[in-house]
Amino acid sequence: MPKVTFNNREHVFFTDLKKSVDQYFQERNLRKTGNVHLYVKSVVLITTAVTLYLSLLFVSLPAAWALLLCGLLGFVLASIGFNVMHDACHGSYSSRKWVNELFGYSLNALGGNAFIWKFKHNIIHHTYTNIDGLDDDIAKSPLMRQCQTQKWVPAHRFQHIYVVLVYAISSFAWVAIMDFNKYFKGKVYTTTLQKMDWKEHVIFWVSKLLYVAFYVVLPISVVGVSAWALGFAVMHLCMGFTLAIVFQLAHVVEETEFEVVGNEPVQIENEWAVHQVKTTADFAIDNKVISWFVGGLNFQVEHHLFPRISHVHYPALQKIVKQKCAEHHLPYHYNPTMFAAVASHFRMMKELGNPPLAAA
Repeated sequence: MPKVTFNNREHVFFTDLKKSVDQYFQERNLRKTGNVHLYVKSVVLITTAVTLYLSLLFVSLPAAWALLLCGLLGFVLASIGFNVMHDACHGSYSSRKWVNELFGYSLNALGGNAFIWKFKHNIIHHTYTNIDGLDDDIAKSPLMRQCQTQKWVPAHRFQHIYVVLVYAISSFAWVAIMDFNKYFKGKVYTTTLQKMDWKEHVIFWVSKLLYVAFYVVLPISVVGVSAWALGFAVMHLCMGFTLAIVFQLAHVVEETEFEVVGNEPVQIENEWAVHQVKTTADFAIDNKVISWFVGGLNFQVEHHLFPRISHVHYPALQKIVKQKCAEHHLPYHYNPTMFAAVASHFRMMKELGNPPLAAA
């Protein structure tokens, strides 16, 4: 792993911003963690997921309706990831550590692994956002070129078309391949994975076996192989696309910036907080329905600056962040609607699919 540092000697922007944010919570006597709105939402989403799961197993439904519910289940599971798991794994769901750990394991119930995800997301992605060579979210791939510094191959000409399928199968690849790859290699992209103690090894294998039991063995025993295979595929296609597109709209859009590292030590010219602002974008911040389902991840700038503050506070913090960015002459990237963000992402993927001038 190449050594990367930020120019944090003065960190004027973040000092000023944090002061205003702390003042906001102090004046209103608010905790920075989740509140009743988050907990009610958690109950609604988890209850809905369980109801859909049991209905698909034990209620006789026409095939079309069953597939529709499978797709809806995938969407709801993604929303649990956005709302419950994401806050919990960042330690912002509750002020109680054990509650965060418990609900963080909701990721294991979705087929992933909380320990590996925390290292991949909290430590690597949140520190080295959009840094080619370190950030696993934009890892080099023969299928996708996500920034100008990555090698171009002819297949990338069509990436703006086929990435829809890549996104759709991403959750299945995550559950069935990528977690195991990271586990056995002990590495997340170019960074050595933090050492797992015996408890985390047990949790990894037990939760993977339980996933197979509840998502494969039990459904096959109840509805048969064919119905299960089709329903399982539809569930993952909807879940994978929902997860992937929401995270892509935060960092791989036209406005955001990228850095690159090689084998030599690199110092980023900006302080860490300025780097986060320049590499991240908000979208659809006025759409309360989208904000509800995506767990405030459309307020991604605020999340990257304050990952240990629950997403329920981001709409209020957004006004402070935007004001401070203007005062410090920093860009504040956002797309006003989700459609605009999706369009920006696919325009960027199409542009990155064009061969560099030297290769044209």
